[in-house]
Amino acid sequence: SLGPKGMDKMIQSANGEVIISNDGATILKQMQVNHPAGKMLVEISKSQDVEAGDGTTSVVVLAGSLLDACMTLLNRGIHPSVISDAFQIASEKAEEVMKSISVKLDLKDRESMLKSATTSLNSKVVSQYSSLLAP
Repeated sequence: SLGPKGMDKMIQSANGEVIISNDGATILKQMQVNHPAGKMLVEISKSQDVEAGDGTTSVVVLAGSLLDACMTLLNRGIHPSVISDAFQIASEKAEEVMKSISVKLDLKDRESMLKSATTSLNSKVVSQYSSLLAP
C-alpha cells in the first residue's frame, strides 16, 4: 500500500468480514499482532494516523528499517545505549536538515495552499475528487 502504485489489500477478519483498503492504519488494525515490536509498529501507525491522517505505512516502513538496523548493530556486539544515543544524534541531525530545506508557506498564497492541499488529498480515498475539493 506504499507509494503511488500501492495496491489495495483484501483482508478477511476472524469473523469473516472482508475489508479492502490501501491504508496502512486500516490494514494494521485488522492484524492480530502478538510480538512486542510488532505491537509497537501498530501503535506508531495509529499515532501517525491521529496526528497527520496519512503516512501510516511510511512510518511503519521507517520504524521497521530502524529496528532492522538495531538488530544488525546488536548482533555486532554494540551496546543498546550506544545505539540509542546514536539514533538520538541522527534524529536531531535529520530535524536540522528538514528545517534547513523547509519552505515557509504564505497562507495568503492561494496557489501554494492548493498545491499543499492537493498533495494531501491525492494520497487518500478522496484523491479522485481532489480537483473538486482543491480547485
